[in-house]
Amino acid sequence: MNSESCKLNSQSSFVSRFPWLRLSQVWVRFLLALVGLTLAFAAALFSTVSREAGSVWGTVFLASVALLLATFVGLTTVPYLARRVVASRVREAMDYDVTRVGLIYILISVVIGIAAINTGNNLLYVIVAALLSAVLVSGIASAWLLRGLALDVNLPEHVFAKRPMLARVVLRNMSSWLPSFSVRVVPAKRKSSKERWRWESYTLGFPKSRDPKDQWLRLPDRRLRRVPEETEKPILREAVYFSFLAPGQELRASLEMSFPERGRYSEKNFGLATRFPFSFLMKTRRVNLAREVIVFPVVEPADQFLEVLPMVTGEFETFVAGRGYDLYRIREYMPDDSARHVDWKASARTGSLKVREFNREDERKLRIVFDNPAPGALLPAVYERAVRLAASLGWHFHHEDVEVSFVAPGLEPTEDVYAFLRYLALIQPQEATAVFSRLRASEDYNLIITARAAGEIPAVLASKSYILSLSGKQRL
Repeated sequence: MNSESCKLNSQSSFVSRFPWLRLSQVWVRFLLALVGLTLAFAAALFSTVSREAGSVWGTVFLASVALLLATFVGLTTVPYLARRVVASRVREAMDYDVTRVGLIYILISVVIGIAAINTGNNLLYVIVAALLSAVLVSGIASAWLLRGLALDVNLPEHVFAKRPMLARVVLRNMSSWLPSFSVRVVPAKRKSSKERWRWESYTLGFPKSRDPKDQWLRLPDRRLRRVPEETEKPILREAVYFSFLAPGQELRASLEMSFPERGRYSEKNFGLATRFPFSFLMKTRRVNLAREVIVFPVVEPADQFLEVLPMVTGEFETFVAGRGYDLYRIREYMPDDSARHVDWKASARTGSLKVREFNREDERKLRIVFDNPAPGALLPAVYERAVRLAASLGWHFHHEDVEVSFVAPGLEPTEDVYAFLRYLALIQPQEATAVFSRLRASEDYNLIITARAAGEIPAVLASKSYILSLSGKQRL
């Protein structure tokens, strides 16, 4: 940052000294390099004259000056100009794909060209030249057309898997006089995945033939494995077509997208493609426009996990039973109950004292705990089901009259449901310390999603926890 600021300051100071020049930094550096090379050439020329005159020290001095000036220009200006040229070429990179019409057209041109060579007919040479010039004109016109376009892609902030959402594609013609025809916004071309060596966490267990729970020795270790490189999941899967853009016009198109699974979807660049004007070639300009979407897990409606929700809600309501406004139940009178809670009608009807019990609305606090299992502990389908269940429960209680918080390995305790969903969107099985060691003492009721056995859950959570075991549901 300091070097860049120094360069900008030097450029601004140079422009302030000579405001009438109005030159960019590229031209300033080019002119300075030209002056430096001219001085180096002059020093080298005079060093030759000095040698012929017999002046040894003069020859050494002038040759050294010429060498130093040339070296200085080569180290300071040439790399900068080369980077600018490379960046410009990357920014304006074009891909050319021959269409079926173009292939037929080229074959016809080749046939006529062979006939012209064999017969020596000048008219055939003229026809071949006209055919090839049409291809050249097509490439120049389409490249000129695409370079005047500016692209922007707007994506929603919160995206759920398997739920349609609308994205907006904005295309603007920056040219003040040249219109654009038949332009498509297309997905970028992706490279094939390759394998590479990578160190990863590993647990060394002995004996290996036994189940991990029955092994005598388990030590944390690392191993080197050859794994395929993670390929980026594309955002754009279909083309968006714009038939015509007038000079200076901006068009917007809404595109419905749906992502099949949770995870990170990204695009490093998009493509602007056209076949204009003759459809011989499909010209695609790569636009450096990085976009990323974190797709949350599927959030199922409450009726999709009714076998779990009533039990969770029932245990939660039992835990928070107490003073409040909503009647929870009518029960037998206890010596420590207040007389103002006695239900006289129920007492007269049954012949024994009955009291009303209410929900404690001021203490409806729920803590959802996702205990991420180790690799290989669960089948992938079961693991994904656990992630969906955690996301669905968190989303459900977030919209209820409940103060809900979230705890998981690698996630700071939070009350933000979107932070929890983002965590679940990117989570993978990993070797980590059990999340129970991070649970602080509180009055929250715990809803724990885990693959561990009941005996592995700390006893301190026994009185206020409901466990959703991935091998079955049970309450401590």
